[in-house]
Amino acid sequence: MALREAEAVIGGGRQLRLVPAECAAERIAWPTPLRPAVRGLLRAHAGRRVCVLASGDPMFYGIGRALAEELGPERLRVLPHPSSVSYAAARLGWPLEDLETVTLVGRPAARLAAALHDGRRLLVLSAGAGTPAEVAALLRERGFGPSRMRVLEQLGSRRERSVEGVAEDWAHPPGDALNVVAVECRRAEGALRLGGVPGLPDEAYEHDGQLTKRHVRAATLAALAPAPGELLWDVGGGSGSIAIEWMRSHRSCRAVTVERDPVRAERIGRNARTLGVPGLRVVTGRAPEALAGLPAPDAVFIGGGLTSPGLLDACWEALPAGGRLVANTVTLESEALLADCRRRYGGELVRLAVAHAVPVGGFTGWRQAMPVTQWAAVKPDAAGAAEATGTAGTTGMPQTPVTPETAVTPEAPVEHGRAVKQTGDDTA
Repeated sequence: MALREAEAVIGGGRQLRLVPAECAAERIAWPTPLRPAVRGLLRAHAGRRVCVLASGDPMFYGIGRALAEELGPERLRVLPHPSSVSYAAARLGWPLEDLETVTLVGRPAARLAAALHDGRRLLVLSAGAGTPAEVAALLRERGFGPSRMRVLEQLGSRRERSVEGVAEDWAHPPGDALNVVAVECRRAEGALRLGGVPGLPDEAYEHDGQLTKRHVRAATLAALAPAPGELLWDVGGGSGSIAIEWMRSHRSCRAVTVERDPVRAERIGRNARTLGVPGLRVVTGRAPEALAGLPAPDAVFIGGGLTSPGLLDACWEALPAGGRLVANTVTLESEALLADCRRRYGGELVRLAVAHAVPVGGFTGWRQAMPVTQWAAVKPDAAGAAEATGTAGTTGMPQTPVTPETAVTPEAPVEHGRAVKQTGDDTA
């Protein structure tokens, strides 16, 4: 009925060829690239009865999202069909609620890395005939060569077929461009295990010493408290560990990391791709100047450059009400700044100390890492700003106001084998 009543039918070439002859509507093929053309094409046919063709469920990684964003849901009538994911789960006998779906349509294959966990089942929406081989290569590179793969082509059509094998010796030639890749993740023996919560092993990162270490990183992410869809500014990115693990916490989390050293900035990009968040935006420049023009953050982490004039105040001003700011330091000078910030803005000031057991002759003793001072605060709304200053912590509960008599007196940190640098993550 929708096709019969339409004056214009928009779709891909394959879909338009399936339109029955009795449909008298004008047939219009999507241009390439598709997304930027949606608004202009809809405006060109405004006032006409338009039908847009889609495969499967258009609201599941489909054209429906773009149409809803341009027209508004009230002007859109969606007639869904089972998605390729529904078909694939039915063929495999995999419960949908136990799967993770990753789309590589118009997206880099590196984003698949964040979903790799031993025993996990994945369905990968392919960008074309070459995607299965690309997936197999990524699985091998990330230590998941033993993973089983099954490629399901032309699901729901008379041409449906599938091929399967193991990623480490995948040798199937490219098949049909319309395919879904099913992956049963198996980690190779000896491959580094990456968990699903903040605090990845330090060995997961390429770095030059400018790295927020694992235990401090986990505590920092807990204070930042990422939530789906939120944006983080990671100022003084170092190796990018805070921004990367922020984005790994949920696929809709976004982050911008600011790093003044071009070599480190490139390294951050490599780490982001390796760990499955290639969408991390890296800005090379010195803060606070490099913060100009960035989208407003939901949270800010400052891991380096705290003594840069105006940096702390610029980050605090950029936050909306309810936004969080967390800053770490190991230096006396920066620690004094954080104590002053607590006096002015409230929040919580803590010291994090970590020690590791190491050989001492024939025995075992503790080696203390440099203690890290952390300030964490939530920006109050306008009504609560006055009473929050100096009294409200990150939970909104009363705290002892900081006065000259009760202010933190920094103790000299003990250096263990490396110089403290002000650029990048300046935590131990």
